[in-house]
Amino acid sequence: MSQFLTYFQLGLKHILNIYSYDHILFLIALAIPLTFKDWKRILLLVTTFTVGHTVALLLTIYGIIAVKVAVVELLIPFTILIVALFHLFTAGKSAKKESINLVFFITLFFGIIHGLGFLKYFKSIHRGNAMSELLAVLELALGIEAGQLVVVLVALILSYIVQTVFRFSKRDWTLVMSAFIIGVVLPIIMGNKIWLR
Repeated sequence: MSQFLTYFQLGLKHILNIYSYDHILFLIALAIPLTFKDWKRILLLVTTFTVGHTVALLLTIYGIIAVKVAVVELLIPFTILIVALFHLFTAGKSAKKESINLVFFITLFFGIIHGLGFLKYFKSIHRGNAMSELLAVLELALGIEAGQLVVVLVALILSYIVQTVFRFSKRDWTLVMSAFIIGVVLPIIMGNKIWLR
Protein backbone atom coordinates (compact mmCIF):
# COMPACT_ATOMS: atom_id res chain seq x y z
CA MET A 1 0.00 0.00 0.00
CA SER A 2 2.83 2.42 0.80
CA GLN A 3 4.37 1.84 -2.66
CA PHE A 4 0.99 2.55 -4.27
CA LEU A 5 0.70 5.85 -2.37
CA THR A 6 4.29 6.77 -3.25
CA TYR A 7 3.78 6.37 -7.00
CA PHE A 8 0.22 7.72 -6.95
CA GLN A 9 1.46 10.88 -5.20
CA LEU A 10 4.38 11.08 -7.63
CA GLY A 11 1.94 11.02 -10.56
CA LEU A 12 -0.24 13.62 -8.85
CA LYS A 13 2.73 15.91 -8.17
CA HIS A 14 4.02 15.40 -11.71
CA ILE A 15 0.86 17.09 -13.00
CA LEU A 16 0.17 19.55 -10.17
CA ASN A 17 3.70 20.91 -10.10
CA ILE A 18 3.93 24.55 -11.15
CA TYR A 19 7.50 23.97 -12.42
CA SER A 20 6.31 21.36 -14.93
CA TYR A 21 3.64 23.66 -16.30
CA ASP A 22 3.86 22.07 -19.77
CA HIS A 23 1.33 19.43 -18.67
CA ILE A 24 -0.96 22.05 -17.17
CA LEU A 25 -0.79 24.17 -20.32
CA PHE A 26 -1.55 21.17 -22.52
CA LEU A 27 -4.57 20.18 -20.41
CA ILE A 28 -5.90 23.76 -20.38
CA ALA A 29 -5.41 23.92 -24.16
CA LEU A 30 -7.32 20.64 -24.50
CA ALA A 31 -10.19 21.85 -22.29
CA ILE A 32 -10.57 25.40 -23.66
CA PRO A 33 -13.65 24.84 -25.87
CA LEU A 34 -15.30 22.33 -23.52
CA THR A 35 -17.93 22.80 -20.79
CA PHE A 36 -19.31 20.70 -17.95
CA LYS A 37 -21.89 19.31 -20.40
CA ASP A 38 -18.99 17.68 -22.27
CA TRP A 39 -17.91 15.67 -19.22
CA LYS A 40 -17.87 12.32 -21.06
CA ARG A 41 -15.66 13.72 -23.79
CA ILE A 42 -13.41 15.40 -21.22
CA LEU A 43 -13.00 12.17 -19.26
CA LEU A 44 -12.22 10.26 -22.45
CA LEU A 45 -9.66 12.86 -23.60
CA VAL A 46 -7.91 12.93 -20.22
CA THR A 47 -7.82 9.13 -20.02
CA THR A 48 -6.56 8.91 -23.62
CA PHE A 49 -3.74 11.29 -22.71
CA THR A 50 -2.91 9.19 -19.62
CA VAL A 51 -2.87 6.00 -21.72
CA GLY A 52 -0.46 7.62 -24.18
CA HIS A 53 1.76 8.82 -21.32
CA THR A 54 1.77 5.31 -19.78
CA VAL A 55 2.44 3.53 -23.08
CA ALA A 56 5.46 5.79 -23.70
CA LEU A 57 6.93 4.99 -20.29
CA LEU A 58 6.44 1.24 -20.79
CA LEU A 59 7.90 1.26 -24.32
CA THR A 60 11.03 3.08 -23.17
CA ILE A 61 11.47 1.23 -19.87
CA TYR A 62 11.42 -2.13 -21.66
CA GLY A 63 13.79 -0.85 -24.36
CA ILE A 64 11.31 -1.05 -27.26
CA ILE A 65 11.96 2.55 -28.29
CA ALA A 66 14.69 5.07 -27.50
CA VAL A 67 14.53 8.82 -27.99
CA LYS A 68 16.78 11.79 -27.35
CA VAL A 69 15.73 13.98 -24.43
CA ALA A 70 16.47 17.19 -26.37
CA VAL A 71 14.05 16.17 -29.14
CA VAL A 72 11.29 15.35 -26.64
CA GLU A 73 11.85 18.66 -24.81
CA LEU A 74 11.22 20.43 -28.12
CA LEU A 75 8.23 18.29 -29.13
CA ILE A 76 6.32 18.84 -25.86
CA PRO A 77 5.77 22.60 -26.33
CA PHE A 78 4.96 21.93 -30.00
CA THR A 79 2.09 19.66 -28.89
CA ILE A 80 0.70 22.50 -26.77
CA LEU A 81 1.11 24.96 -29.65
CA ILE A 82 -0.68 22.67 -32.11
CA VAL A 83 -3.69 22.17 -29.80
CA ALA A 84 -3.92 25.92 -29.08
CA LEU A 85 -3.65 26.77 -32.79
CA PHE A 86 -6.32 24.17 -33.61
CA HIS A 87 -8.73 25.80 -31.16
CA LEU A 88 -7.77 29.29 -32.36
CA PHE A 89 -8.73 28.46 -35.94
CA THR A 90 -11.81 26.38 -35.10
CA ALA A 91 -13.28 28.68 -32.41
CA GLY A 92 -17.03 29.01 -32.81
CA LYS A 93 -17.26 26.27 -35.44
CA SER A 94 -19.31 23.14 -34.76
CA ALA A 95 -17.28 19.99 -34.15
CA LYS A 96 -17.77 17.16 -36.60
CA LYS A 97 -17.48 13.45 -35.81
CA GLU A 98 -14.32 13.16 -37.95
CA SER A 99 -12.57 15.95 -36.06
CA ILE A 100 -13.53 14.37 -32.72
CA ASN A 101 -11.85 11.10 -33.74
CA LEU A 102 -8.83 13.06 -34.97
CA VAL A 103 -8.63 14.96 -31.64
CA PHE A 104 -8.60 11.65 -29.70
CA PHE A 105 -5.87 10.20 -31.91
CA ILE A 106 -3.77 13.36 -31.59
CA THR A 107 -4.33 13.40 -27.81
CA LEU A 108 -3.06 9.80 -27.59
CA PHE A 109 -0.01 10.65 -29.70
CA PHE A 110 0.71 13.78 -27.66
CA GLY A 111 0.33 11.76 -24.46
CA ILE A 112 3.09 9.49 -25.75
CA ILE A 113 5.35 12.50 -26.36
CA HIS A 114 4.70 13.89 -22.86
CA GLY A 115 5.33 10.44 -21.36
CA LEU A 116 8.73 10.30 -23.05
CA GLY A 117 9.60 13.54 -21.28
CA PHE A 118 9.03 11.93 -17.88
CA LEU A 119 11.19 8.85 -18.48
CA LYS A 120 14.51 10.23 -17.24
CA TYR A 121 13.01 11.24 -13.89
CA PHE A 122 11.11 7.95 -13.49
CA LYS A 123 14.27 5.91 -14.10
CA SER A 124 16.16 7.98 -11.52
CA ILE A 125 13.66 7.11 -8.76
CA HIS A 126 12.73 3.53 -9.65
CA ARG A 127 15.03 0.59 -9.96
CA GLY A 128 13.48 -2.85 -9.97
CA ASN A 129 12.51 -5.91 -11.97
CA ALA A 130 10.13 -5.88 -14.94
CA MET A 131 7.06 -6.71 -12.84
CA SER A 132 7.71 -4.03 -10.22
CA GLU A 133 8.32 -1.48 -12.99
CA LEU A 134 4.99 -2.33 -14.61
CA LEU A 135 3.19 -1.97 -11.29
CA ALA A 136 4.95 1.33 -10.53
CA VAL A 137 4.00 2.75 -13.95
CA LEU A 138 0.35 1.77 -13.47
CA GLU A 139 0.27 3.32 -9.99
CA LEU A 140 1.91 6.43 -11.41
CA ALA A 141 -0.73 6.52 -14.19
CA LEU A 142 -3.55 6.62 -11.63
CA GLY A 143 -1.92 9.61 -9.95
CA ILE A 144 -1.42 11.31 -13.32
CA GLU A 145 -5.07 10.70 -14.21
CA ALA A 146 -6.24 12.18 -10.89
CA GLY A 147 -3.96 15.21 -11.28
CA GLN A 148 -5.15 15.83 -14.83
CA LEU A 149 -8.79 15.69 -13.76
CA VAL A 150 -8.05 18.32 -11.08
CA VAL A 151 -6.45 20.65 -13.67
CA VAL A 152 -9.31 20.21 -16.13
CA LEU A 153 -11.89 20.74 -13.37
CA VAL A 154 -10.23 24.04 -12.38
CA ALA A 155 -10.07 25.08 -16.07
CA LEU A 156 -13.79 24.29 -16.50
CA ILE A 157 -14.74 26.23 -13.35
CA LEU A 158 -12.73 29.25 -14.56
CA SER A 159 -14.35 28.96 -18.00
CA TYR A 160 -17.82 28.79 -16.42
CA ILE A 161 -17.17 31.88 -14.26
CA VAL A 162 -15.79 33.90 -17.18
CA GLN A 163 -18.67 32.92 -19.48
CA THR A 164 -21.49 33.44 -16.95
CA VAL A 165 -20.30 36.24 -14.65
CA PHE A 166 -18.23 38.25 -17.15
CA ARG A 167 -20.46 37.35 -20.13
CA PHE A 168 -17.67 36.15 -22.41
CA SER A 169 -18.98 34.12 -25.33
CA LYS A 170 -17.58 30.59 -25.66
CA ARG A 171 -15.90 31.68 -28.92
CA ASP A 172 -14.23 34.72 -27.30
CA TRP A 173 -13.03 32.63 -24.34
CA THR A 174 -11.54 30.07 -26.73
CA LEU A 175 -9.79 32.78 -28.77
CA VAL A 176 -8.37 34.59 -25.71
CA MET A 177 -7.12 31.44 -23.98
CA SER A 178 -5.69 29.95 -27.19
CA ALA A 179 -3.82 33.20 -27.90
CA PHE A 180 -2.56 33.31 -24.29
CA ILE A 181 -1.24 29.73 -24.47
CA ILE A 182 0.41 30.40 -27.82
CA GLY A 183 2.06 33.48 -26.29
CA VAL A 184 3.45 31.39 -23.42
CA VAL A 185 4.60 28.45 -25.55
CA LEU A 186 6.32 30.26 -28.44
CA PRO A 187 9.19 31.63 -26.25
CA ILE A 188 9.67 28.13 -24.79
CA ILE A 189 10.04 26.72 -28.31
CA MET A 190 12.33 29.53 -29.44
CA GLY A 191 14.47 29.22 -26.28
CA ASN A 192 15.04 25.47 -26.67
CA LYS A 193 18.72 24.45 -26.61
CA ILE A 194 18.31 22.49 -29.85
CA TRP A 195 18.39 25.74 -31.89
CA LEU A 196 21.84 26.60 -30.50
CA ARG A 197 23.56 23.68 -32.22
